[in-house]
Amino acid sequence: MSDFEELESKKREKALEMQAHRDNLLSRVTRLLISQDIHLAIDHTLELLCQFTQSARCYIIQYSTCRQQWSMVYECCHPDYPQVIPIREESQNLSTETFPWFSEQLLNGIPVKLNSLDDLPATAIPERTILAHSSTPCLLIVPMWDSCGVTVGYLGLDASAEKQWTKEDVTFVRLVGELIAIAQSRYEAEKGLKEAKEAAVKANKAKSEFLANMSHELRTPLNAILGFTRLISRDSSVSSEYRQYLEIVNRSGEHLLELINDILEMSKIEAGRTVFNPSNFDLYALLDNIAEMLRSQAQAKALSLIFDRSSDLPQYICTDESKLRQVLINLLGNGLKFTESGGVTLRVKLGEKREDYQRLVWEIEDTGLGIAPEEIYKLFQPFNQTETGRKSQQGTGLGLPISKKFVELMGGAIGVSSILGQGSIFSFDIQVGLVGENEIKTETNRAKVIALAENQPKYRILVVDDRPESRLLLLKLLATLGLSVQEAANGQEAIAIWQAWQPHLIWMDMRMPVKDGYEATREIRQLEADNRGKTVIIALTASAFEEDRALVIAAGCDDFVRKPFREEVIWQKMSEYLGLKYIYADNEPNQPNYSPVFLDSLQSLLKLISPVWIRQLQQAARECDDEKIIALTAEIPADYAILAQGLQQLAGEFSFDAIKTIIRDLNIS
Repeated sequence: MSDFEELESKKREKALEMQAHRDNLLSRVTRLLISQDIHLAIDHTLELLCQFTQSARCYIIQYSTCRQQWSMVYECCHPDYPQVIPIREESQNLSTETFPWFSEQLLNGIPVKLNSLDDLPATAIPERTILAHSSTPCLLIVPMWDSCGVTVGYLGLDASAEKQWTKEDVTFVRLVGELIAIAQSRYEAEKGLKEAKEAAVKANKAKSEFLANMSHELRTPLNAILGFTRLISRDSSVSSEYRQYLEIVNRSGEHLLELINDILEMSKIEAGRTVFNPSNFDLYALLDNIAEMLRSQAQAKALSLIFDRSSDLPQYICTDESKLRQVLINLLGNGLKFTESGGVTLRVKLGEKREDYQRLVWEIEDTGLGIAPEEIYKLFQPFNQTETGRKSQQGTGLGLPISKKFVELMGGAIGVSSILGQGSIFSFDIQVGLVGENEIKTETNRAKVIALAENQPKYRILVVDDRPESRLLLLKLLATLGLSVQEAANGQEAIAIWQAWQPHLIWMDMRMPVKDGYEATREIRQLEADNRGKTVIIALTASAFEEDRALVIAAGCDDFVRKPFREEVIWQKMSEYLGLKYIYADNEPNQPNYSPVFLDSLQSLLKLISPVWIRQLQQAARECDDEKIIALTAEIPADYAILAQGLQQLAGEFSFDAIKTIIRDLNIS
């Protein structure tokens, strides 16, 4: 081998060795940028680059397009060059006119490589002036491009006059710059994602807090309205006229509660706070209850309401009973609302059977107005209604979106097929567990409680609520049975009364000033550690969130009742936890008595009137609409004045049940 060949061989070996060092450094930089904090990783990378290239200074500069200024954002000075001092602080917001030739080259994506002042053009006077007096006149500055080709900064190296930058150096430094640029872009993206996530969490928290406050502020007064209405209705001295007024107030309150529940439920869904609460229940009883609930609505419009169950349908199942009931009521109620002739049919049958669940398939078919194809997509969107829905001027447009979410929570999906003018079929499926009859909780007696049974202990009951009207409602309700009751306006008062009086049961509101129900319950449970016996504590809350049940149980409460409550729930819970036994009313308070002769005469005259008119009268009676009944009597021919007068008397005394009885016995088809 000649000397020349040997020299060339050594050059190649040195080049390969240098390339191996470069590759090793690139791998090391990559690991740094992935595993370390971005700022620490960049600082470390610049330090390694300084050492590897024997540069006095390594830095990153960025350009502000809007301000047309340069700023140094990172800097590393090599310790072997003590004469080189940091310049980062003074290298901020430099105009492009400070170094115009550098600016022109870099902004056009052209690397700056200077091995001597002779590499500068004659026009680069500012650059030549500063470098002529610099101990590091050899520069290499390359654009930093991310993976999308976007320039995010410029990586620069300053070296002494002995340094000679090669094209391999340019390529290598550009690769390092790209690695830093990609890491910075990833960091900014992750930072943006983290900030967006934090903002979303914050927004959801704010929405949840708003929802909790709104639920409390809306349900609490409704609890008083509905509760006192029912309480006054228990008084046998209330006249039939005022009893009818109370019924109207109660129905209006219940309707308002339904609307509030829909809006709150949709808000819970949007906030991700809707949860699946499975329980064991009797499916046949649920269907019978819904059929009974909706039958009068169907009869009022002379519609058929058919529940078609397959012969092998299981009676006892496990799923979220409340949500299944709501879905069925929504779908059946819509069918009855938008159907004028024919009827609504519910079909349910067995679907796919798996090892851990059984699928049930449901269809609700109506012969109503149908839905236009272009409006199908609106059905499951919140606050959207079809043209038919808007014309009805009823509802909130939330029933179907809520139903869709509930079905999905129960492991299924919902769909619809419809023909305009012929009707619609809503179909869905759900997953259920199969259980035995012995796993079903016994249904409580729903008859009205009028007194305590004899020979029972004298129980002490404490009512805790910061709202005076809420305390008064429970106090009056419990007092009707002669129970011994005391009250407290906050958790602190409750603890003091509990210590002195030792109640058997506490009805505990959870949101109160001074000391809330959670803290009071926990403190009572701690004080019970001396084995004086455990007091039953039942939470009373206006919360909209199902998961709050777990929170109150964790605090030490035995059970959970949501406001507005029904009095039968109060009696049932006290029976469950204290063993109270009750005397029940056989029937409702007496209605005004009318002679059979009077009612028979009205019925005889009604037989001579058009069935269409009678159905209108029947609907008005069901709606307890005395004004509509009186308006209808104006259409009765003069020959039947006795009928008109009799119906006017019944309407004036709000005896709607008497009118409904007369019509029912006519067997109008």
